[in-house]
Amino acid sequence: MAKQADYPEIRAAVADLCSNFGGAYWRDLDRDRQYPTEFVRALTDAGYLSILIPQSYGGSGLPLAAACAVLEEIHRSGANGGACHAQMYTMGTLLRHGSDAQKQRYLPAIAAGELRLQAFAVTEPGSGTDTSRISTRAVRDGDDYVVNGQKVFISRTEHSDLMVLLARTASREDSDRHTDGMSVFLVDMREALGNGLTIKPIETMMNHASTELFFDDLRVPAANMIGQEGNGFRCILDGMNAERILIAA
Repeated sequence: MAKQADYPEIRAAVADLCSNFGGAYWRDLDRDRQYPTEFVRALTDAGYLSILIPQSYGGSGLPLAAACAVLEEIHRSGANGGACHAQMYTMGTLLRHGSDAQKQRYLPAIAAGELRLQAFAVTEPGSGTDTSRISTRAVRDGDDYVVNGQKVFISRTEHSDLMVLLARTASREDSDRHTDGMSVFLVDMREALGNGLTIKPIETMMNHASTELFFDDLRVPAANMIGQEGNGFRCILDGMNAERILIAA
């Protein structure tokens, strides 16, 4: 079996970039509980956060192993890849299940760093590790879905323009399988905040920008549904698989 590429050029370039953000930079941010905006911007400008986006949408089109190499070098340097790794993988749900119009509208801007898509809203206070028990509900009303519910421990929402949201469009009891009846929406947080979406920061031991979200009659255009209604659980698994691998890196 051929040895998988180790991407030495990428590793060297990432290590060089990280050398500009030493220990004092990270200690100061941790003490003040601040987001590493300058570090994330440097990675974005260098193209590392769009490494998995196909070239046809402005990314590098490299495999998951290349993204792992980036994060391994970030962590080897002592930096915090957790502040930005979601910008690499959250778009996977959109890339694999979004319509052509959705991909053309959002992916080039994500690749260019003009839009941040690094919020992934799934976890709820009452569902534990059983995603099928989420209760946040999206009800169709004309050209919109009206969302009500709550999410918890959702990272980077205060530093993201877009968010992938999983909500129930049919009850668990009325679905053939417990994982049916959930749908995925792409929420424009710039429009949603203060118009049905409230973000409450959660102070944790780690400086991880974790938040709690409250949805009160938030209107999301039906055109922002990703994939088919009721098939959302399968859609988000594509993003979760890459997420787990990249977190391990």
